[in-house]
Amino acid sequence: TDAEVSTRKRTFAEVQTERLDQAERTVLIKCPSKLNEKKLLQYLSSHGNVKSHFFFENRGISALIEFSEKSSIASLQDAVGIPSASEHHVVPFKSRLFTFTLKNPVSQHVEETPLRLSPQCHIPVKDLIEKLCLADSISSQMYILLNEYQLTEENIRLRFLACSLVRDFARAYFPDSTVKPFGSSVNSFGKLGSDVDMFLDFRDTGKHATKMKKGPFEMEYQMKRLPSERLATQRILSVIGDCLDNFGPGCVNVQKILNARCPLVKFSHQPTGFQCDLSVSNSIAIRSSELLYIYGCLDPRVRALVFTIRCWARVHGLTNSAPGNWITNFSLTMMIMFFLQRRSPPILPTLDQLKELADEKDKHIIGGYDCSFVSDLRKIKPTKNTETLDMLLSEFFEYFGNFDFRKNSINLRKGKEVNKPESSPLYIWNPFEQDLNISKNVNQPQLEKFIAMARESAWILQKEDKTQQIINKEPWGLAALLIPFGKSNSSKMKNRMKGIGSETIKSLLDSLKLNNANSQQKAVGK
Repeated sequence: TDAEVSTRKRTFAEVQTERLDQAERTVLIKCPSKLNEKKLLQYLSSHGNVKSHFFFENRGISALIEFSEKSSIASLQDAVGIPSASEHHVVPFKSRLFTFTLKNPVSQHVEETPLRLSPQCHIPVKDLIEKLCLADSISSQMYILLNEYQLTEENIRLRFLACSLVRDFARAYFPDSTVKPFGSSVNSFGKLGSDVDMFLDFRDTGKHATKMKKGPFEMEYQMKRLPSERLATQRILSVIGDCLDNFGPGCVNVQKILNARCPLVKFSHQPTGFQCDLSVSNSIAIRSSELLYIYGCLDPRVRALVFTIRCWARVHGLTNSAPGNWITNFSLTMMIMFFLQRRSPPILPTLDQLKELADEKDKHIIGGYDCSFVSDLRKIKPTKNTETLDMLLSEFFEYFGNFDFRKNSINLRKGKEVNKPESSPLYIWNPFEQDLNISKNVNQPQLEKFIAMARESAWILQKEDKTQQIINKEPWGLAALLIPFGKSNSSKMKNRMKGIGSETIKSLLDSLKLNNANSQQKAVGK
């Protein structure tokens, strides 16, 4: 029943379905600058009940409007005109993106209630540090960081709308297709300002399977056959990419990257303000998104810890949005999950334990890999661990500052340190494709920089005299960890880095100097 669904934590699939449905009943309007909210809603209500709405700033004011019924959109579209082609000729594609201007702009200064705008990006790190200094414990600092950085309800709706608008294009060719977000937009660890990863899915075609059993004939469509699935993916993405480029309102900088391991189309979607990556359905990526969603739902400490450590890693140049030898956010998140599996008692179950709880409908075998795990959160026993976030943060740095990376690898299936199957500096087992290392890109200097930063952070948290720092108005706790460890610390650091290769120390200290200069500017990424 609906009441039952609303009281328990909903499954990943239920949340996705509801949000995709919501997005189909939604339009986006570029508003005039002097806008009376009441008048706008009054007008829109003439096309049907407006269920919810919000305003946001994106090169002017925009409004996201969710109708109760999908038919209201068709009614509104009937009333909307095509732009007059004075200096530009238009591509006559009718979408759910509209521009409203006032017929009779109000010249006199009416007392307008200012619109409440939903922020679509997070505050800069230096403002965050000021806020953190006012908190009373490291735990509350971590929750402040989480609240500033996590995706808001409005931002999530905008992400699903972006997918829904791309789907309108895909449906011109493939009427059954859907476009769904995956990765940070849906796994509960997304940060304001991060890209939208979306994929094109043709597999809502499962509904036909039951109908086919009836009747005397085996029946199938005649379809174009190609020598490989990869080629089919490349062709489909190439055409959809051209389509967005040529006809998509507000789709700019379209790049087709078809020879990548996972072919994709990158573009900027100006109406929603997102950078988007479109690929063709990748079932394993969806399973990873759902696994993280489950881990994020099980205990409130999980998300607070992940957001904190990701922000810390970004400030110190351990992660980077550009591809390279850095640790990725996904690898870092998996390291945090592993650390939480290793606590005593464990805060998170291992993937094998989640697999044991799976029932028939949770069975997923993808490309020969078993990707089954329980989807109903009620079946997972809550943890008995009561450690504070202060403690967990400090222990995380301690744990990985002293982890034997030379010998051991990180395995979330077993929740155990196991011998490395090969000699990559950092080996984290792909939770599903068991023969892959998700951190294969990380080189030795980057790993050693991570270890050094973890040791430094553990040391800062241990030696700290909070009261003294508050009296001296110095950043304390988490705030002290989010300031790049600059030149003043480099001599102290040398002592704490005995046992780390000397050539790495040199490159590390150089990178510290370099980072110190530019991390304040672009401190925090995805």
